[in-house]
Amino acid sequence: MDPVVLSKPGKVRLELLPPLALYVHIPWCVRKCPYCDFNSHERSGELPEREYVGKLINDLEDLLPAVWGRRIVSVFIGGGTPSLFSPGSIETLLSGVRARLPLEPGAEITLEANPGTVEAARFAGFRQAGVNRISVGVQSLDDRMLAALGRIHGADEARRAVAVALESFDNVNLDLMYGLPGQTLAMARSDIEEAVRLGAAHVSAYQLTIEPNTVFWSKPPQLPQHDESADMQLAAEEVLCAAGYGHYETSAFARPGHRCRHNLNYWEFGDYVGIGAGAHGKLSFPGRITRHSRIKQPREYLLSKNSLAEDREVPANEIAFEFMLNALRLVEGFPMTLFAERTGLPPATVEAKLAKAENQGLIERDWKRVRPTERGRHFLNELLQIFLEGAPARSSAAEASS
Repeated sequence: MDPVVLSKPGKVRLELLPPLALYVHIPWCVRKCPYCDFNSHERSGELPEREYVGKLINDLEDLLPAVWGRRIVSVFIGGGTPSLFSPGSIETLLSGVRARLPLEPGAEITLEANPGTVEAARFAGFRQAGVNRISVGVQSLDDRMLAALGRIHGADEARRAVAVALESFDNVNLDLMYGLPGQTLAMARSDIEEAVRLGAAHVSAYQLTIEPNTVFWSKPPQLPQHDESADMQLAAEEVLCAAGYGHYETSAFARPGHRCRHNLNYWEFGDYVGIGAGAHGKLSFPGRITRHSRIKQPREYLLSKNSLAEDREVPANEIAFEFMLNALRLVEGFPMTLFAERTGLPPATVEAKLAKAENQGLIERDWKRVRPTERGRHFLNELLQIFLEGAPARSSAAEASS
């Protein structure tokens, strides 16, 4: 296959472009979880940290012509389990980023971590390396649920990891899941209540879904019924909001001043560059939007001269759906001016579909803003289906982060 040349912006008024974030993918983990459909690969032997960081920097250099002059507003290092890399490797990576692209003052820099004791002991080192936000993949604080999910850590390890993280970071996210095999409403509520007691400033609460190409897809576990999972979602919202967390996105809750800026950029249809095996990115240019992706397999990625697997222009009839796929996850919705700014399309493009969603009680709106109703938030797929009508199925969403 001929090498793909990433699109160049030409002369652009930078202030008219969306904010630009950076997503870094580190694909290795200790063991692949049976529900995971991310581009993650079990570690075998020593990780090629030096070679991989060098390749990440090469990716970034290849992207520079397309983003020259723009500032990075946030960095998210996801995986896999990025905390398997040493603090020294993360420092080398972040130094390489800063040497090539300016970061906004106080830019949010997140690293995903799992609650193993080795990773937890490194948290202070990650803070010194320049990371200022940690996202801990707790998933549950119940040993029975962790075993059902195939996690390698126990509940006590998770509690210790959160405590250690809070010693070095005042911006900590906890990832939790509900709707787990054998889980009751009381058990799910207990998980959320304990997460509040642990003191993290941000909580992401996701319902377990069974995805293709996972162990759970081929050997599906018995999950709670739909109504019981819906009650778990309501319980999470009730407990977290009562504890002072603002519910600002379908699955995201934050104390004041601690919303995830990186994910907000996704949901507001901002731009982001993706580096690392399997990473995806989105870039805006005058009159068009492009998406790019990297080679997925780590070995092939490391051996490649050009890791870019795809660089395509998003067809005009996909853009409105892609915007809604992200922006309708926001509890507060979005201003219609943002739709026009980020898509380059007039509001009339989606008027008929907005009217249909409004008639079905899935959104509410005035002349300035569109927001999902409570019904729209709880039946988000039904809401998004309205905007998918007439758009090709190829439309893609942002990286999964938290």
